[in-house]
Amino acid sequence: MVRQVAVTSVVDAVGDDIRRRLFAGELPPGSALTEAVVSEDYAVSRSTAKAAIEKLSGEGLLERGAHKTARVPVLAAADVRDIYRTRLRLESEALRELAADNRVPAGAVEANARVRATGAEPSIESVEPDMRFHAALIEALDSPRLQRMYGSLVDEVRLCMAQVQGRSLLAVDQIADEHQQILDHLAAGDAEAAVSSLHDHLMGASRRLVAALQSP
Repeated sequence: MVRQVAVTSVVDAVGDDIRRRLFAGELPPGSALTEAVVSEDYAVSRSTAKAAIEKLSGEGLLERGAHKTARVPVLAAADVRDIYRTRLRLESEALRELAADNRVPAGAVEANARVRATGAEPSIESVEPDMRFHAALIEALDSPRLQRMYGSLVDEVRLCMAQVQGRSLLAVDQIADEHQQILDHLAAGDAEAAVSSLHDHLMGASRRLVAALQSP
């Protein structure tokens, strides 16, 4: 079957579709992704396939050693802890800047409303607005470089969620309540309370993901 993709940059289009398949869990951890297979699946040249694979490897979504086939990463507990500690560092500084001006990003408020609208029970549908909530905190600082750094972390979180197939999810209302605590502290200008709430929120998620990865 030849997969159809919209024409933007062909390399970007192929890379975007492979990324979608990764986040959907269609490509299992450890599975190989060769230039020949990508070339055939998308009806593109080997050089285009290679460029798409290298792009995703640079984003940390594929692993490829010298002269070796690219593979979907098998995330370990140490990877998850590092991803979430890095997120905490970046998001904490964002909260401190926002709290200094009592600023509550509209994008974060909107995203949290979308989280809550997905229902009370744990749901994979809550993952995307949950990620949008946190991204909105970073985007509010209006730093393209910071957004690029954070974007790569979010992609790794999505990859991890795909690999545990949603088994680490909290009840949706608890996620939304924890987000709301952060927003309330920002509105009050209480930076350290906002950071403390964020710490509990992210470290709790990290522990659940680690437990899910380590379970059969």
